[in-house]
Amino acid sequence: MSIGAGHTFIVLLKNAYPINVLPRLKEVAEVCTIYAATANPLQVLVAETEQGRGIIGVVDGSSPRGLETSKDISDRRKFLRKLGYKL
Repeated sequence: MSIGAGHTFIVLLKNAYPINVLPRLKEVAEVCTIYAATANPLQVLVAETEQGRGIIGVVDGSSPRGLETSKDISDRRKFLRKLGYKL
């Protein structure tokens, strides 16, 4: 109700992963845009014109806390390899 935009549906999942549902949602012909699939808090940006209201985007997550250094990249890759991911 607080979004108040027509032709909008929102899927809320509990104890599930969006990556398991997204491929099926994308196959639905009537779905033209997926704005977010996240566990992060988000805000919906709504625009209002003479025709009504519509979602123009979402704000997901927060500002970056820093930059990844060369050492950070190396550490991340080592960690992923340890878990069995190939890089």
